Amino acid sequence: MRSSISDQARLRRTLDAKAKALGFDALRVTRAETTPETAAWLNDFVAAGRHGTMAWMEETLARRSGPKALWPDAKSAIVVAMNYGPDEDPLAVTRMPGVGAISVYARGRDYHDVIKGKLKELAAQVARLTEAEVKVFVDTAPLMEKPLAMAAGLGWQGKHTNLVSRDFGSWLFLGVILTAAELDTDARGEDICGSCRACLDACPTDAFPAPYQLDARRCISYLTIEHDGFIDHALRVGIGNRIYGCDDCLAVCPWNKFAQAGREVKLAARVELNAPSLADLAALDDAGFRALFTASPVKRIGRDRFVRNVLIAIGNSGEARLLPVAERLLDDAAAQVRGMAVWACRRLMDAAAFAALKSERLAAESDEAVKAEWR
Repeated sequence: MRSSISDQARLRRTLDAKAKALGFDALRVTRAETTPETAAWLNDFVAAGRHGTMAWMEETLARRSGPKALWPDAKSAIVVAMNYGPDEDPLAVTRMPGVGAISVYARGRDYHDVIKGKLKELAAQVARLTEAEVKVFVDTAPLMEKPLAMAAGLGWQGKHTNLVSRDFGSWLFLGVILTAAELDTDARGEDICGSCRACLDACPTDAFPAPYQLDARRCISYLTIEHDGFIDHALRVGIGNRIYGCDDCLAVCPWNKFAQAGREVKLAARVELNAPSLADLAALDDAGFRALFTASPVKRIGRDRFVRNVLIAIGNSGEARLLPVAERLLDDAAAQVRGMAVWACRRLMDAAAFAALKSERLAAESDEAVKAEWR
C-alpha cells in the first residue's frame, strides 16, 4: 500500500539525510523491476559465451532477469551510490616501468564490507519507517545493479556498459535495498554519451565488439580477476602492467571532468598499493600475499593467480633487471605461475639465451600447458 504524498515526502527527506550521514553521495528510488531489453541483453551475453569462465552467471541467469525473480515481494528498489574517485590520474601508473597497476577501487579496503555495513543501517531505518520487509545487496547477489541505478536516475550505462554520472563521472560504488514498500520513484537516467567513443577506443584488448556490448573474455578486469589458469597469448601484451583490474575505459570518460575525489576514509588508497614494485610482488608466498592484502578485494583471487598477473607485467616491462625474478619462479609449485614465468623469460631474453634455458628446463616439466609455453 502506498503512503500519502506528505508521508512519502517526509520519508524521502529522512532517507536522504540518513544516507548522507552514512557517507553515501546519492540516493534514488525506482520500481523493483527491469526492462525486457535488459533481460534480453543478459541472455544474449551468456548465449554468446561472453561471460567466459564465469559459470555462475549462467547458473543464476533466471534469477538475474529482474529483482522480482530474486524476491517476488519486492516493490521498490532504493539505489545508493558512493563516490570513490581517485585524487590523481589513475592511468599514470600504467606508464611506469617496473611497477604494477591495481585498479583504483581495489587500492583501499574491500568496498563490499564498507558499503554493506552502512547499507544495513540505512535498510533498518527503511524497515522501521515503512514497516515493510527489506533485503540488502552489494554486488555479490544475482542482481543487476547498474540497470536499476539507471532506472532510478543515478546516471546511465555508458558505451563501456558501466554507470556514468553527471556529478561523479565513472567512479561510483552501488548498493541496493529492495523493499516490499511501495515508494515514490525518481525519473530515469538519460543516456547522454552522444557520439563519444573514448571508452571503446581506450580498451587495450578490444573488449567491446560494439557500443554497449562487452566481451568479458577479452576484458583485462575479467582476465586478471575472474579467469583462473593460463591467459590467451594474444591478450597478454595488451594487459601491460595491469595486475588487478583495469581502469582505462572508466578513466578516459569526458564526464570525469565533474568527478571529485572520494571522501570515505576506509576506501582511501593505501600508499603501498598505488605503484607497487613488481619484483616485490613476485616474491610473495601465500602468507606474504595474505598479509599484504588483508581486508583488500585483491585477496580473493589468491596468491597464484595474482603472481601469474605480476609475471605478465614483468614480461611486458622490458626491464632486463627483472629477468632473475622471472627465472626464480620457473620452479614455482603452481603451473600457471611457472607458465607465465616462461613467457616472461622469453620476452626478456634474447633468442639464444632462451633456447639454452629451454633445453635445460623443458624435459623436467610435467604440466602440458607449461610445456606449451616453452615451445
